[in-house]
Amino acid sequence: MAKGEGGEQYSNASLLNKPAGSDGRKVSPHEHRNRLSVCNKICYAIGGAPYQITGCALGFFLQIYLLDVAQLDPFYASIVLFVGRAWDAITDPTIGFLVSRSPWTRFGRMLPWILFSTPLAVLSYFLIWYVPPFENTKVIWYLFFYCLFQTLQTCFHVPYSALTMFISSEQKERDSATAYRMTVEVLGTLLGTAIQGQIVGMANAPCLPGPGDIVADLSNSSMSLGLNESGHVISLEHTRVAYMIASGVICLTYILCAVILFFGVREKKESCRLRSEPMSFFQGIRLVMGHGPYAKLVMVFLFTSLGFMLLEGNFALFCSSTLGFRNDFQNILLVIMLSATLAIPFWQWFLTRFGKKTAVYAGSLSVVPFMVLVVCMKSNLAVTYFVSFFSGVGVASAFLLPWSMLPDVVDDFQVQNPESTGHEALFYSFYVFFTKFASGVSLGISTLSLDFAGYISRGCTQPSEVDLTLKLLVSAAPIALILIGLCILYSYPINEERRQGNRKLLQEQRDNEADSETDSTELANIV
Repeated sequence: MAKGEGGEQYSNASLLNKPAGSDGRKVSPHEHRNRLSVCNKICYAIGGAPYQITGCALGFFLQIYLLDVAQLDPFYASIVLFVGRAWDAITDPTIGFLVSRSPWTRFGRMLPWILFSTPLAVLSYFLIWYVPPFENTKVIWYLFFYCLFQTLQTCFHVPYSALTMFISSEQKERDSATAYRMTVEVLGTLLGTAIQGQIVGMANAPCLPGPGDIVADLSNSSMSLGLNESGHVISLEHTRVAYMIASGVICLTYILCAVILFFGVREKKESCRLRSEPMSFFQGIRLVMGHGPYAKLVMVFLFTSLGFMLLEGNFALFCSSTLGFRNDFQNILLVIMLSATLAIPFWQWFLTRFGKKTAVYAGSLSVVPFMVLVVCMKSNLAVTYFVSFFSGVGVASAFLLPWSMLPDVVDDFQVQNPESTGHEALFYSFYVFFTKFASGVSLGISTLSLDFAGYISRGCTQPSEVDLTLKLLVSAAPIALILIGLCILYSYPINEERRQGNRKLLQEQRDNEADSETDSTELANIV
Protein backbone atom coordinates (compact mmCIF):
# COMPACT_ATOMS: atom_id res chain seq x y z
CA MET A 1 0.00 0.00 0.00
CA ALA A 2 1.02 3.60 -0.31
CA LYS A 3 3.84 4.68 1.92
CA GLY A 4 2.53 8.02 3.05
CA GLU A 5 -0.90 9.03 1.96
CA GLY A 6 -3.06 9.55 4.94
CA GLY A 7 -2.68 12.91 6.46
CA GLU A 8 -3.43 13.85 10.01
CA GLN A 9 -3.05 13.03 13.56
CA TYR A 10 -5.06 12.38 16.61
CA SER A 11 -7.25 9.39 17.25
CA ASN A 12 -7.14 6.21 19.23
CA ALA A 13 -8.34 2.93 17.76
CA SER A 14 -8.28 -0.63 19.02
CA LEU A 15 -8.86 -2.86 16.06
CA LEU A 16 -6.45 -5.33 14.52
CA ASN A 17 -3.38 -6.04 16.65
CA LYS A 18 -0.24 -7.74 15.46
CA PRO A 19 2.91 -8.49 17.43
CA ALA A 20 5.20 -6.89 14.90
CA GLY A 21 5.13 -4.69 11.84
CA SER A 22 5.34 -6.05 8.35
CA ASP A 23 9.00 -5.17 8.25
CA GLY A 24 9.75 -7.23 11.36
CA ARG A 25 10.24 -4.29 13.72
CA LYS A 26 8.56 -4.15 17.10
CA VAL A 27 5.15 -2.48 17.08
CA SER A 28 4.55 0.10 19.81
CA PRO A 29 1.40 0.04 21.97
CA HIS A 30 0.30 3.23 20.22
CA GLU A 31 0.45 1.47 16.86
CA HIS A 32 -1.46 -1.50 18.32
CA ARG A 33 -4.33 0.79 19.25
CA ASN A 34 -4.50 2.32 15.78
CA ARG A 35 -4.63 -0.83 13.66
CA LEU A 36 -7.56 -1.04 11.26
CA SER A 37 -9.13 -4.31 10.25
CA VAL A 38 -9.84 -5.11 6.62
CA CYS A 39 -13.56 -4.87 7.40
CA ASN A 40 -13.12 -1.34 8.77
CA LYS A 41 -11.18 -0.29 5.70
CA ILE A 42 -13.76 -1.74 3.33
CA CYS A 43 -16.66 -0.05 5.16
CA TYR A 44 -14.76 3.23 5.11
CA ALA A 45 -13.96 2.84 1.41
CA ILE A 46 -17.60 2.09 0.49
CA GLY A 47 -18.52 5.53 1.84
CA GLY A 48 -16.62 7.12 -1.06
CA ALA A 49 -18.74 5.43 -3.71
CA PRO A 50 -21.84 7.72 -3.64
CA TYR A 51 -19.82 10.81 -4.50
CA GLN A 52 -18.19 9.10 -7.47
CA ILE A 53 -21.34 7.32 -8.70
CA THR A 54 -23.41 10.49 -8.77
CA GLY A 55 -20.49 12.64 -9.92
CA CYS A 56 -19.75 10.32 -12.82
CA ALA A 57 -23.38 10.17 -13.90
CA LEU A 58 -23.67 13.96 -13.74
CA GLY A 59 -20.29 14.58 -15.33
CA PHE A 60 -20.80 12.32 -18.33
CA PHE A 61 -24.54 12.60 -18.89
CA LEU A 62 -25.97 15.85 -17.47
CA GLN A 63 -24.87 18.02 -20.38
CA ILE A 64 -26.29 15.69 -23.03
CA TYR A 65 -29.43 15.19 -20.90
CA LEU A 66 -30.10 18.92 -20.62
CA LEU A 67 -29.52 19.48 -24.33
CA ASP A 68 -31.21 16.45 -25.91
CA VAL A 69 -33.72 15.14 -23.35
CA ALA A 70 -34.82 18.14 -21.28
CA GLN A 71 -34.28 20.15 -24.49
CA LEU A 72 -32.93 23.26 -22.84
CA ASP A 73 -31.38 25.89 -25.03
CA PRO A 74 -27.56 25.49 -24.91
CA PHE A 75 -27.28 28.94 -23.36
CA TYR A 76 -29.57 27.99 -20.46
CA ALA A 77 -27.84 24.62 -20.14
CA SER A 78 -24.53 26.45 -19.76
CA ILE A 79 -26.06 28.58 -16.99
CA VAL A 80 -27.23 25.47 -15.12
CA LEU A 81 -23.82 23.79 -15.41
CA PHE A 82 -21.80 26.86 -14.51
CA VAL A 83 -23.94 28.12 -11.62
CA GLY A 84 -24.37 24.59 -10.27
CA ARG A 85 -20.65 23.87 -10.19
CA ALA A 86 -19.78 27.36 -8.94
CA TRP A 87 -22.34 26.99 -6.14
CA ASP A 88 -20.91 23.56 -5.37
CA ALA A 89 -17.48 25.15 -5.06
CA ILE A 90 -18.75 27.82 -2.65
CA THR A 91 -20.45 25.28 -0.41
CA ASP A 92 -17.22 23.30 0.13
CA PRO A 93 -15.33 25.82 2.30
CA THR A 94 -18.60 26.86 3.95
CA ILE A 95 -19.43 23.30 4.97
CA GLY A 96 -15.79 22.68 5.87
CA PHE A 97 -15.90 25.70 8.17
CA LEU A 98 -19.11 24.46 9.82
CA VAL A 99 -17.77 20.92 10.18
CA SER A 100 -14.59 22.19 11.82
CA ARG A 101 -16.73 23.92 14.46
CA SER A 102 -19.09 21.00 15.01
CA PRO A 103 -19.22 19.59 18.54
CA TRP A 104 -18.27 16.03 19.30
CA THR A 105 -21.25 13.64 19.59
CA ARG A 106 -21.52 9.99 20.58
CA PHE A 107 -21.16 9.16 16.87
CA GLY A 108 -18.27 11.56 16.29
CA ARG A 109 -18.06 14.91 14.51
CA MET A 110 -18.09 13.77 10.87
CA LEU A 111 -20.55 10.86 10.79
CA PRO A 112 -23.69 12.83 11.86
CA TRP A 113 -23.23 15.11 8.84
CA ILE A 114 -23.14 12.07 6.59
CA LEU A 115 -26.21 10.50 8.17
CA PHE A 116 -28.53 13.51 8.11
CA SER A 117 -27.62 14.78 4.62
CA THR A 118 -28.27 11.47 2.84
CA PRO A 119 -32.12 11.37 2.60
CA LEU A 120 -32.47 14.88 1.17
CA ALA A 121 -29.49 14.37 -1.11
CA VAL A 122 -31.01 11.34 -2.84
CA LEU A 123 -34.36 13.10 -3.25
CA SER A 124 -32.80 16.16 -4.88
CA TYR A 125 -30.63 13.95 -7.09
CA PHE A 126 -33.69 12.07 -8.35
CA LEU A 127 -35.48 15.32 -9.22
CA ILE A 128 -32.53 16.50 -11.32
CA TRP A 129 -33.38 13.73 -13.79
CA TYR A 130 -37.11 14.50 -13.89
CA VAL A 131 -38.52 16.65 -16.71
CA PRO A 132 -41.16 18.96 -15.20
CA PRO A 133 -44.47 19.47 -17.05
CA PHE A 134 -43.90 23.20 -17.56
CA GLU A 135 -41.62 24.76 -20.18
CA ASN A 136 -41.04 28.41 -19.34
CA THR A 137 -39.36 27.95 -15.97
CA LYS A 138 -37.71 24.59 -16.61
CA VAL A 139 -34.26 26.11 -16.26
CA ILE A 140 -35.13 27.27 -12.71
CA TRP A 141 -36.17 23.70 -11.81
CA TYR A 142 -32.84 22.21 -12.88
CA LEU A 143 -30.81 25.02 -11.41
CA PHE A 144 -32.53 24.74 -8.01
CA PHE A 145 -32.29 20.98 -7.63
CA TYR A 146 -28.77 20.81 -9.07
CA CYS A 147 -27.56 23.41 -6.55
CA LEU A 148 -29.51 21.75 -3.72
CA PHE A 149 -28.01 18.36 -4.48
CA GLN A 150 -24.50 19.81 -4.68
CA THR A 151 -24.98 21.39 -1.25
CA LEU A 152 -26.23 18.18 0.34
CA GLN A 153 -23.56 16.13 -1.42
CA THR A 154 -20.96 18.48 0.06
CA CYS A 155 -22.44 17.87 3.52
CA PHE A 156 -21.63 14.21 2.88
CA HIS A 157 -18.30 14.40 1.10
CA VAL A 158 -16.37 17.05 3.07
CA PRO A 159 -16.84 15.26 6.41
CA TYR A 160 -16.13 11.95 4.70
CA SER A 161 -12.86 13.25 3.24
CA ALA A 162 -11.77 14.64 6.59
CA LEU A 163 -12.74 11.35 8.24
CA THR A 164 -9.54 9.91 6.74
CA MET A 165 -7.61 11.52 9.57
CA PHE A 166 -9.92 10.27 12.32
CA ILE A 167 -10.05 6.55 11.61
CA SER A 168 -6.44 6.15 12.73
CA SER A 169 -3.49 8.32 13.68
CA GLU A 170 -1.07 5.90 11.99
CA GLN A 171 0.08 7.14 8.59
CA LYS A 172 0.43 3.62 7.17
CA GLU A 173 -3.08 2.71 8.28
CA ARG A 174 -4.47 5.86 6.69
CA ASP A 175 -2.50 5.11 3.53
CA SER A 176 -3.91 1.62 3.39
CA ALA A 177 -7.48 2.81 4.04
CA THR A 178 -7.11 5.46 1.33
CA ALA A 179 -5.92 2.84 -1.13
CA TYR A 180 -9.09 0.86 -0.38
CA ARG A 181 -11.09 4.06 -0.78
CA MET A 182 -9.57 4.96 -4.13
CA THR A 183 -10.22 1.47 -5.47
CA VAL A 184 -13.86 1.61 -4.39
CA GLU A 185 -14.26 5.15 -5.74
CA VAL A 186 -13.02 4.11 -9.16
CA LEU A 187 -15.37 1.13 -8.94
CA GLY A 188 -18.02 3.73 -8.12
CA THR A 189 -17.30 5.61 -11.33
CA LEU A 190 -17.51 2.31 -13.17
CA LEU A 191 -20.82 1.53 -11.48
CA GLY A 192 -22.17 5.01 -12.16
CA THR A 193 -21.22 4.77 -15.82
CA ALA A 194 -22.70 1.27 -16.09
CA ILE A 195 -26.01 2.08 -14.39
CA GLN A 196 -26.60 5.39 -16.14
CA GLY A 197 -25.11 4.41 -19.49
CA GLN A 198 -26.63 0.98 -19.94
CA ILE A 199 -30.13 1.89 -18.76
CA VAL A 200 -30.21 5.09 -20.78
CA GLY A 201 -28.42 3.45 -23.70
CA MET A 202 -31.35 1.10 -24.21
CA ALA A 203 -33.57 4.13 -24.83
CA ASN A 204 -31.44 6.75 -26.53
CA ALA A 205 -33.26 9.92 -27.45
CA PRO A 206 -34.04 9.78 -31.17
CA CYS A 207 -32.08 12.21 -33.29
CA LEU A 208 -33.80 14.51 -35.76
CA PRO A 209 -32.46 14.66 -39.34
CA GLY A 210 -31.80 18.17 -40.54
CA PRO A 211 -32.49 19.51 -44.01
CA GLY A 212 -28.91 18.83 -45.04
CA ASP A 213 -28.86 15.20 -43.87
CA ILE A 214 -28.89 12.56 -46.57
CA VAL A 215 -30.43 9.21 -45.65
CA ALA A 216 -28.11 6.65 -47.17
CA ASP A 217 -30.03 3.45 -46.47
CA LEU A 218 -32.98 2.01 -44.61
CA SER A 219 -31.03 1.24 -41.43
CA ASN A 220 -29.76 4.80 -41.16
CA SER A 221 -33.31 6.00 -41.76
CA SER A 222 -34.53 3.80 -38.92
CA MET A 223 -31.90 5.19 -36.59
CA SER A 224 -32.91 8.76 -37.39
CA LEU A 225 -36.55 7.91 -36.70
CA GLY A 226 -35.66 6.59 -33.25
CA LEU A 227 -35.96 2.83 -33.79
CA ASN A 228 -34.03 0.43 -31.60
CA GLU A 229 -32.35 -2.75 -32.83
CA SER A 230 -35.56 -4.77 -32.56
CA GLY A 231 -37.49 -2.25 -34.62
CA HIS A 232 -39.52 -0.69 -31.79
CA VAL A 233 -40.06 3.03 -31.86
CA ILE A 234 -38.23 4.86 -29.06
CA SER A 235 -39.98 8.05 -28.10
CA LEU A 236 -38.48 10.91 -26.15
CA GLU A 237 -40.78 9.95 -23.28
CA HIS A 238 -39.14 6.49 -23.16
CA THR A 239 -35.76 8.17 -22.83
CA ARG A 240 -36.99 10.38 -20.01
CA VAL A 241 -38.33 7.35 -18.11
CA ALA A 242 -35.00 5.57 -18.59
CA TYR A 243 -33.14 8.49 -16.99
CA MET A 244 -35.51 8.38 -14.01
CA ILE A 245 -35.05 4.62 -13.60
CA ALA A 246 -31.28 5.04 -13.67
CA SER A 247 -31.43 7.83 -11.09
CA GLY A 248 -33.64 5.68 -8.84
CA VAL A 249 -31.13 2.83 -8.89
CA ILE A 250 -28.30 5.25 -8.09
CA CYS A 251 -30.31 6.75 -5.20
CA LEU A 252 -30.78 3.30 -3.63
CA THR A 253 -27.06 2.60 -4.02
CA TYR A 254 -26.26 5.95 -2.38
CA ILE A 255 -28.39 5.09 0.67
CA LEU A 256 -26.89 1.60 1.01
CA CYS A 257 -23.32 2.93 0.94
CA ALA A 258 -24.10 5.62 3.51
CA VAL A 259 -25.61 3.04 5.88
CA ILE A 260 -22.56 0.75 5.56
CA LEU A 261 -20.22 3.66 6.25
CA PHE A 262 -22.15 4.85 9.30
CA PHE A 263 -22.39 1.46 10.97
CA GLY A 264 -19.05 0.05 9.78
CA VAL A 265 -16.68 2.87 10.77
CA ARG A 266 -15.86 4.16 14.20
CA GLU A 267 -14.70 7.75 14.32
CA LYS A 268 -11.87 8.16 16.84
CA LYS A 269 -11.91 11.12 19.16
CA GLU A 270 -9.00 13.50 19.10
CA SER A 271 -6.17 13.15 21.56
CA CYS A 272 -5.94 14.99 24.82
CA ARG A 273 -4.27 17.90 23.03
CA LEU A 274 -6.55 20.92 23.03
CA ARG A 275 -7.92 22.02 19.69
CA SER A 276 -7.20 25.54 18.53
CA GLU A 277 -9.83 28.20 18.97
CA PRO A 278 -12.38 28.26 16.12
CA MET A 279 -11.55 30.80 13.45
CA SER A 280 -13.63 32.79 11.00
CA PHE A 281 -14.18 31.83 7.39
CA PHE A 282 -11.64 34.31 6.01
CA GLN A 283 -9.13 33.42 8.70
CA GLY A 284 -9.46 29.84 7.45
CA ILE A 285 -8.66 30.95 3.90
CA ARG A 286 -5.57 32.80 5.07
CA LEU A 287 -4.52 29.83 7.17
CA VAL A 288 -4.64 27.19 4.44
CA MET A 289 -3.49 29.32 1.51
CA GLY A 290 -0.66 30.73 3.60
CA HIS A 291 0.95 27.30 3.67
CA GLY A 292 3.16 27.24 0.58
CA PRO A 293 3.10 23.49 -0.25
CA TYR A 294 -0.69 23.45 0.06
CA ALA A 295 -1.11 26.44 -2.27
CA LYS A 296 1.15 24.84 -4.90
CA LEU A 297 -0.58 21.47 -4.65
CA VAL A 298 -3.96 23.14 -5.09
CA MET A 299 -2.74 24.93 -8.21
CA VAL A 300 -1.30 21.71 -9.65
CA PHE A 301 -4.52 19.79 -9.35
CA LEU A 302 -6.60 22.83 -10.22
CA PHE A 303 -5.18 22.71 -13.75
CA THR A 304 -4.86 18.95 -14.16
CA SER A 305 -8.36 18.34 -12.78
CA LEU A 306 -9.71 20.99 -15.14
CA GLY A 307 -8.21 19.10 -18.05
CA PHE A 308 -9.78 15.80 -17.05
CA MET A 309 -13.12 17.47 -16.23
CA LEU A 310 -13.29 19.11 -19.65
CA LEU A 311 -12.67 15.72 -21.21
CA GLU A 312 -15.29 14.07 -19.00
CA GLY A 313 -17.95 16.73 -19.52
CA ASN A 314 -17.75 16.73 -23.31
CA PHE A 315 -16.72 13.19 -24.20
CA ALA A 316 -20.26 11.79 -24.45
CA LEU A 317 -21.23 14.54 -26.92
CA PHE A 318 -17.96 14.07 -28.80
CA CYS A 319 -18.58 10.34 -29.22
CA SER A 320 -22.21 10.71 -30.27
CA SER A 321 -21.93 13.83 -32.43
CA THR A 322 -18.41 14.05 -33.86
CA LEU A 323 -17.45 10.37 -34.04
CA GLY A 324 -21.00 9.29 -34.88
CA PHE A 325 -21.26 6.59 -32.19
CA ARG A 326 -24.67 7.66 -30.92
CA ASN A 327 -25.64 4.13 -29.85
CA ASP A 328 -22.21 3.15 -28.50
CA PHE A 329 -20.98 6.11 -26.46
CA GLN A 330 -22.16 4.60 -23.16
CA ASN A 331 -20.08 1.48 -23.84
CA ILE A 332 -17.05 3.62 -24.69
CA LEU A 333 -17.40 5.44 -21.36
CA LEU A 334 -17.71 2.08 -19.61
CA VAL A 335 -14.44 0.90 -21.16
CA ILE A 336 -12.65 4.02 -19.88
CA MET A 337 -13.91 3.47 -16.33
CA LEU A 338 -13.17 -0.27 -16.42
CA SER A 339 -9.62 0.45 -17.50
CA ALA A 340 -9.26 3.06 -14.74
CA THR A 341 -10.45 0.56 -12.16
CA LEU A 342 -7.94 -2.05 -13.27
CA ALA A 343 -5.12 0.52 -13.29
CA ILE A 344 -5.53 1.72 -9.69
CA PRO A 345 -3.38 -1.07 -8.15
CA PHE A 346 -0.66 -0.29 -10.71
CA TRP A 347 -0.54 3.39 -9.75
CA GLN A 348 -0.61 2.47 -6.08
CA TRP A 349 2.49 0.33 -6.64
CA PHE A 350 4.07 3.01 -8.84
CA LEU A 351 3.80 5.81 -6.29
CA THR A 352 5.29 3.63 -3.52
CA ARG A 353 8.14 2.60 -5.82
CA PHE A 354 9.00 5.90 -7.52
CA GLY A 355 7.37 8.59 -5.36
CA LYS A 356 4.22 10.64 -5.68
CA LYS A 357 5.57 13.51 -7.79
CA THR A 358 6.92 11.07 -10.37
CA ALA A 359 3.59 9.27 -10.38
CA VAL A 360 1.74 12.52 -11.13
CA TYR A 361 4.03 13.25 -14.08
CA ALA A 362 3.77 9.74 -15.47
CA GLY A 363 0.02 9.44 -14.93
CA SER A 364 -0.93 12.81 -16.36
CA LEU A 365 1.34 12.58 -19.39
CA SER A 366 0.29 9.02 -20.21
CA VAL A 367 -3.16 10.17 -21.35
CA VAL A 368 -1.90 12.95 -23.66
CA PRO A 369 -1.02 10.77 -26.71
CA PHE A 370 -4.46 9.20 -26.64
CA MET A 371 -6.18 12.60 -26.39
CA VAL A 372 -4.34 13.55 -29.58
CA LEU A 373 -5.06 10.26 -31.33
CA VAL A 374 -8.80 10.27 -30.66
CA VAL A 375 -9.32 13.56 -32.49
CA CYS A 376 -6.84 12.97 -35.29
CA MET A 377 -8.03 9.56 -36.44
CA LYS A 378 -11.02 8.92 -38.65
CA SER A 379 -14.17 7.60 -37.04
CA ASN A 380 -13.44 3.95 -36.23
CA LEU A 381 -15.24 2.15 -33.42
CA ALA A 382 -12.55 -0.48 -32.78
CA VAL A 383 -9.79 2.12 -32.59
CA THR A 384 -11.96 4.29 -30.33
CA TYR A 385 -12.36 1.39 -27.89
CA PHE A 386 -8.59 0.83 -27.96
CA VAL A 387 -7.82 4.50 -27.30
CA SER A 388 -10.46 4.65 -24.57
CA PHE A 389 -9.01 1.66 -22.74
CA PHE A 390 -5.52 3.14 -22.55
CA SER A 391 -6.86 6.58 -21.71
CA GLY A 392 -8.45 5.02 -18.64
CA VAL A 393 -4.98 4.20 -17.30
CA GLY A 394 -4.21 7.93 -17.11
CA VAL A 395 -7.65 8.70 -15.69
CA ALA A 396 -6.92 6.30 -12.81
CA SER A 397 -3.96 8.41 -11.72
CA ALA A 398 -6.19 11.49 -11.65
CA PHE A 399 -8.45 9.69 -9.15
CA LEU A 400 -5.74 8.37 -6.86
CA LEU A 401 -2.94 10.91 -6.72
CA PRO A 402 -4.63 14.15 -5.55
CA TRP A 403 -6.13 12.50 -2.48
CA SER A 404 -2.89 10.62 -1.91
CA MET A 405 -0.83 13.83 -1.74
CA LEU A 406 -3.16 16.12 0.20
CA PRO A 407 -2.68 14.43 3.62
CA ASP A 408 1.09 14.85 3.19
CA VAL A 409 0.53 18.61 3.03
CA VAL A 410 -1.67 18.51 6.14
CA ASP A 411 1.06 16.58 7.94
CA ASP A 412 3.61 19.17 6.80
CA PHE A 413 1.41 21.98 8.13
CA GLN A 414 1.08 20.22 11.49
CA VAL A 415 4.85 19.83 11.79
CA GLN A 416 5.38 23.53 11.11
CA ASN A 417 2.41 24.65 13.22
CA PRO A 418 2.12 22.22 16.14
CA GLU A 419 0.02 24.68 18.13
CA SER A 420 -2.63 24.99 15.40
CA THR A 421 -4.87 21.91 15.41
CA GLY A 422 -8.38 20.86 14.45
CA HIS A 423 -8.43 22.45 10.98
CA GLU A 424 -8.42 19.29 8.86
CA ALA A 425 -11.81 19.87 7.25
CA LEU A 426 -10.70 23.34 6.13
CA PHE A 427 -7.78 21.94 4.17
CA TYR A 428 -9.98 19.38 2.44
CA SER A 429 -12.85 21.74 1.72
CA PHE A 430 -10.76 24.56 0.26
CA TYR A 431 -8.89 22.01 -1.80
CA VAL A 432 -12.14 20.92 -3.41
CA PHE A 433 -13.41 24.51 -3.63
CA PHE A 434 -10.81 25.72 -6.10
CA THR A 435 -11.06 22.73 -8.42
CA LYS A 436 -14.87 22.76 -8.44
CA PHE A 437 -15.15 26.49 -9.03
CA ALA A 438 -12.77 26.35 -11.95
CA SER A 439 -14.51 23.28 -13.36
CA GLY A 440 -17.81 25.15 -13.19
CA VAL A 441 -16.33 27.95 -15.23
CA SER A 442 -14.88 25.51 -17.77
CA LEU A 443 -18.10 23.49 -18.16
CA GLY A 444 -20.18 26.63 -18.49
CA ILE A 445 -17.85 28.04 -21.11
CA SER A 446 -17.68 24.75 -23.00
CA THR A 447 -21.48 24.48 -23.23
CA LEU A 448 -21.73 28.14 -24.19
CA SER A 449 -19.11 27.52 -26.89
CA LEU A 450 -21.35 24.82 -28.37
CA ASP A 451 -24.18 27.35 -28.47
CA PHE A 452 -22.02 29.84 -30.36
CA ALA A 453 -20.90 27.06 -32.71
CA GLY A 454 -24.53 26.33 -33.58
CA TYR A 455 -25.23 23.09 -31.70
CA ILE A 456 -28.53 21.46 -32.81
CA SER A 457 -30.42 19.69 -30.01
CA ARG A 458 -31.10 16.05 -30.98
CA GLY A 459 -29.54 16.65 -34.37
CA CYS A 460 -28.38 13.53 -36.23
CA THR A 461 -25.48 15.60 -37.55
CA GLN A 462 -23.89 18.79 -36.31
CA PRO A 463 -22.29 21.75 -38.12
CA SER A 464 -18.56 21.50 -38.74
CA GLU A 465 -18.02 24.31 -36.23
CA VAL A 466 -19.54 22.13 -33.49
CA ASP A 467 -17.26 19.22 -34.42
CA LEU A 468 -14.20 21.51 -34.25
CA THR A 469 -15.32 22.92 -30.90
CA LEU A 470 -15.77 19.44 -29.42
CA LYS A 471 -12.31 18.39 -30.65
CA LEU A 472 -10.78 21.40 -28.91
CA LEU A 473 -12.71 20.68 -25.71
CA VAL A 474 -11.63 17.02 -25.44
CA SER A 475 -8.07 17.36 -26.69
CA ALA A 476 -6.26 20.69 -27.10
CA ALA A 477 -7.69 22.47 -24.05
CA PRO A 478 -7.24 19.54 -21.60
CA ILE A 479 -3.67 18.94 -22.79
CA ALA A 480 -2.75 22.61 -22.30
CA LEU A 481 -4.23 22.62 -18.78
CA ILE A 482 -2.45 19.40 -17.80
CA LEU A 483 0.92 20.76 -18.99
CA ILE A 484 0.44 23.98 -16.98
CA GLY A 485 -0.31 21.92 -13.87
CA LEU A 486 2.80 19.79 -14.34
CA CYS A 487 4.97 22.91 -14.71
CA ILE A 488 3.71 24.13 -11.31
CA LEU A 489 4.36 20.68 -9.82
CA TYR A 490 8.07 21.12 -10.50
CA SER A 491 8.31 23.59 -7.58
CA TYR A 492 6.21 21.48 -5.18
CA PRO A 493 8.57 21.08 -2.18
CA ILE A 494 7.38 17.91 -0.42
CA ASN A 495 9.52 15.08 -1.77
CA GLU A 496 9.85 11.59 -0.32
CA GLU A 497 12.64 12.61 2.07
CA ARG A 498 10.65 15.49 3.54
CA ARG A 499 7.50 13.37 3.73
CA GLN A 500 9.25 10.61 5.69
CA GLY A 501 10.84 13.21 7.96
CA ASN A 502 7.42 14.69 8.73
CA ARG A 503 6.11 11.21 9.44
CA LYS A 504 8.82 10.56 12.03
CA LEU A 505 8.34 13.93 13.72
CA LEU A 506 4.58 13.44 14.00
CA GLN A 507 5.04 9.91 15.33
CA GLU A 508 7.36 11.20 18.04
CA GLN A 509 4.82 13.91 18.82
CA ARG A 510 2.02 11.36 19.21
CA ASP A 511 4.16 9.03 21.31
CA ASN A 512 5.02 11.90 23.66
CA GLU A 513 1.35 12.81 23.97
CA ALA A 514 0.43 9.18 24.64
CA ASP A 515 3.10 8.96 27.35
CA SER A 516 1.92 12.22 28.92
CA GLU A 517 -1.67 11.00 28.90
CA THR A 518 -0.61 7.71 30.55
CA ASP A 519 1.41 9.53 33.23
CA SER A 520 -1.52 11.85 33.96
CA THR A 521 -3.87 8.89 34.33
CA GLU A 522 -1.50 7.06 36.66
CA LEU A 523 -1.04 10.19 38.77
CA ALA A 524 -4.80 10.68 39.01
CA ASN A 525 -5.22 7.06 40.13
CA ILE A 526 -2.59 7.48 42.84
CA VAL A 527 -4.23 10.64 44.12
